[in-house]
Amino acid sequence: MSAQEGKAHDVRNLSEQAYDLVRRDILNGELFPNDKIQVDVLSSRYGIGSVPLREALNRLSSEGLVERKSHRGFFVTAISMANLEELVKTRIWLETLALRESMANGDEAWEEALVVSCHRLTRTHRRLPAEAGREAAEEWEERHKEFHLLLLSHCESSWLLNFCSTMMDQAVRYRNLSMNSNPSRARREGAAAEHQALLDAVLEHDPDRACDLLADHYRTTLSGLRHVIPDEREDVIGLAAKSAN
Repeated sequence: MSAQEGKAHDVRNLSEQAYDLVRRDILNGELFPNDKIQVDVLSSRYGIGSVPLREALNRLSSEGLVERKSHRGFFVTAISMANLEELVKTRIWLETLALRESMANGDEAWEEALVVSCHRLTRTHRRLPAEAGREAAEEWEERHKEFHLLLLSHCESSWLLNFCSTMMDQAVRYRNLSMNSNPSRARREGAAAEHQALLDAVLEHDPDRACDLLADHYRTTLSGLRHVIPDEREDVIGLAAKSAN
């Protein structure tokens, strides 16, 4: 490898690191909606140069987590209740389709993997303290996404799975902003029962019931976020104030 190739390889590695770090902070609510992203500040925080950081921000812009405004720089994409309602509606459309197809194609090994995944998610939830720290909450989110993606994994469409995965990440952002401003262990406990009921319906080979439960699961989460996510008439600063208290 030439020196020039080695330098390009290092930049790519740093760009991947920057992508992971910025993405994590956006999803966890550390970087707040509508905030202008100060590249020099992030460079100092992460110990990564501005070039790989800008590459990461461009990538996140294509995923809808960052918005690039002409002559103004990068901003964390705004949120609103209207956008969340649209997100949930679209998730229900696509994920129930993917779940139905996945159940039609699923086998015994897939069902066993679902049982293990649900158990891991439940176990992680039980370890969460009343006021879960970021590391514990991140583990729960990882297990949560693992379970939901596994439910859809046999739909035999990589396009559909990628769309669903992207929407799951957007939903994490809303959920974490809510948890930062109004932690709710009760909602996670309710979600645990919903996950078990969903697993039971899948194992009983009842796609209609499974799809209904998945849709209800997302609608329940949406309902719980209405009091903390701003609508089109509210300023996101109000949510920022809640989060700071």
